[in-house]
Amino acid sequence: GPVELAFTDRHGGVSAAPYDSLNLAFFEDGERDVPRRNLALLLDDFAPGCEVSDLSQVHGAEVVVAAPRASGASRPQADGIVTDAEDVVLLVRAADCVPVLLADHDAGVLGAAHAGRPGVEAGVVTATVAAMRDLGARQVTAWVGPHVCGACYEVPRDLQQQVAAAVPATLATTSWGTPSLDLGAGVRAQLEAEDVTVVDVSACTRESPDLYSYRRDGDRSGRLAGLIRTHARD
Repeated sequence: GPVELAFTDRHGGVSAAPYDSLNLAFFEDGERDVPRRNLALLLDDFAPGCEVSDLSQVHGAEVVVAAPRASGASRPQADGIVTDAEDVVLLVRAADCVPVLLADHDAGVLGAAHAGRPGVEAGVVTATVAAMRDLGARQVTAWVGPHVCGACYEVPRDLQQQVAAAVPATLATTSWGTPSLDLGAGVRAQLEAEDVTVVDVSACTRESPDLYSYRRDGDRSGRLAGLIRTHARD
């Protein structure tokens, strides 16, 4: 069936300030009910009645195959998730990190990855593509969602050099002339190295008031999401 995907913005949810309004964070220790209601609103709109598979994101390069989760079971600790099932919604959360959604429509294989600085360095998107190919994917397209841009993501020079040694495309400079990392450029380079077709639908989270940004707002930041599914044929 057809592939449907979306990256959310801040609007259309029920969260109060400063998290207004479509905060999809899953704070393990904090307020869960409002983000859960927001997720329910989102899924009612995007994929009514479908199962959602998401992750306890840990800034690594582990990838899991989506599997039904028993009621009350914890989310798998990983930063990539793949499936070849229809009507399973893959969902990743971000607030400056790079959310990536992937699909081979003909093979019916999907993926989603959360690529922050450690994940880019560790190659989480490369690992996600490999896991998709294990499920039979061949021609993969990736959509790169909103994230903090290289002109905004200042880091100490030693950290910049460390990441750029692993992923040279990340090397960047802020708009004010200091060392930075362009995580999106790193992700795109990693995808292109795997012969993945890249569709860049990103905006800078820090520069966009419509998007959540941890860099801009710190602990007052919510989380946006990328979500993808294959629609079962009627």
